[in-house]
Amino acid sequence: MSVWMTENVMRWSLRLCGRFLWKQHRFLATASFKDSYVPTHQRARFWGSKHYQKSLSSSLVRIERYHSQGENHNEELEENSCPSSQLLELSSTGEVQLDEMASGLKPKISPFTICLRQCRSPSDVLDLTCKYSPTVQQISNCLTCMWSSLKTMSDDQQRYELQLMFQHPEFENFLQTAMMSVQRMRNDSIAYSVLSMISMGVPQRSRVVQTFLQACQEKLNDFDEKSLSILASCLEQMEDSPNVDALKEGMRLIVTAQLPEINNVKVLQILMRILGKDAPKELKLKLERKALSMTDQFSIPNAQHMISAMDKMGFRSKPLLHACSQKITENLHCIPFNRLFTVLQSCRNLNYRDLDLLTGVSDHVSSTFDIWTNKQLLLFLSLFENFLYCPGPLMKAYAEKVIENPDALTLKDLLCVLKVYSSLNFDLEHQRQPFLESISEALGSYLPKVHWSTLVKAVYFLCALNHFPSAVLEHLLQPSVLEQIDSKYIKQMCTPTNDFLGFLRIAVIYAKNSSFCYGTSDPRGSLAVKLRHLKILGYTPVLVNTLCSGSGFEAVALRRKKKHVSSLQQTAFARNRLHVDTAPAKTVYM
Repeated sequence: MSVWMTENVMRWSLRLCGRFLWKQHRFLATASFKDSYVPTHQRARFWGSKHYQKSLSSSLVRIERYHSQGENHNEELEENSCPSSQLLELSSTGEVQLDEMASGLKPKISPFTICLRQCRSPSDVLDLTCKYSPTVQQISNCLTCMWSSLKTMSDDQQRYELQLMFQHPEFENFLQTAMMSVQRMRNDSIAYSVLSMISMGVPQRSRVVQTFLQACQEKLNDFDEKSLSILASCLEQMEDSPNVDALKEGMRLIVTAQLPEINNVKVLQILMRILGKDAPKELKLKLERKALSMTDQFSIPNAQHMISAMDKMGFRSKPLLHACSQKITENLHCIPFNRLFTVLQSCRNLNYRDLDLLTGVSDHVSSTFDIWTNKQLLLFLSLFENFLYCPGPLMKAYAEKVIENPDALTLKDLLCVLKVYSSLNFDLEHQRQPFLESISEALGSYLPKVHWSTLVKAVYFLCALNHFPSAVLEHLLQPSVLEQIDSKYIKQMCTPTNDFLGFLRIAVIYAKNSSFCYGTSDPRGSLAVKLRHLKILGYTPVLVNTLCSGSGFEAVALRRKKKHVSSLQQTAFARNRLHVDTAPAKTVYM
């Protein structure tokens, strides 16, 4: 009896001790979980993880369930009980899982984000906001997704989708929610939201846009380089308004203060664009020095965008332009058409001409002639003509293409070709006559429907090329066409006189540098036509290039020119003395 009582007492004692250990460990485990230091943002990520909650329920919550069942399950507890050493291992395992989640494992993506990635239009995003209530961060993601989906569409599809978006019943509610949540958004989220709304065409004077702009003003001092660059891209597209002007002025102050700390070339370029032409000259010079100090970091895209940024600022920095153009010239083979054309346009706007860059582009295009479309080739030729640069190899290659298939040119293409070739006065040598005949034949097919002003331009370009196609001229001289021209305007033409008969005629022409092809002494455009006409009229043209300009050199330059002209007159008179009977020289200044 005493042995039986002793065994029962020991069994109950062990059960009570085991139950106390379970409770004690549950307290220690939960305490260690709650009291362990986890940063706020990591704790939020941790609590959002269903994976960890599942593991937690299999360890700690399971113990709680066992202890709430009462005495009827003592045997079950006894069967499922484990030693205290295993409980400590379980607790340490939970802490390790917590550390792993807090240290690097990504939280599980929410269903809203998964559905948002599947949206293909702004209407899909608005439909999604009807099913789910987006958080503050998800509102910014929705706006970005709406604009990203539009960028991949054609122009017609964009207009249709934007119409559906503005007519969507949830659109106003969504913008109202965004406006109420703007104060709780991150800085980059605010900048991305404004950029998306402006890009989608939300009215800039609307309350939601102005609210976001005011929020940007309040938090502008806390914006990092990325947020500033996004906001700068947005303000670049916006019209002037009090909030926009205030933001631009604030960004100027921030750029001035933080300029020494900017180490990102792309951010510097975006800020240069947003500062614009209104930036003070002192700030432009500081930006120039900063950019020059970072030229060794320039990649090929950096060099391209730097030239565009200077164009936006209206600031011509020759050292910076030279560094960028040299970088581009060395890597022309890896630059697509759009970027290369934009670079050349910016250089033209800045009145910057680099002979190495123009020659490199011309040689590159002519050597890879077959990969360019007809439109791209015409754009290159037109841009070279704006530079007053004559790309000889490219013009020869394109002339061969015109000779092979002149019918492929539209009327607009024909006018562009005639303008370029007549302006640059390029000698095609043996290709000249076939080229002009092909152009005239192609132009003749458009005569029945061509407007008189276009016809006059075409005839002018052909005459500048010293080519006079009969079909085109006959159509121009028809009474109906002449009446249309006469009804608009016609100037009184000069009639020839006999005043200069018997004189040695010398025409002295003071030609500007822009009257010659860049880098050469070949006359172009109206100067070439003038020289040809003067020779036909019996004049001896003499070109005097104006190399010096400015008030300080005007008197000296003029005196030197007069001496030079006098010597030329004497030389020309002596050369033609045998052909003119003691006739005095008659000089015409032009």
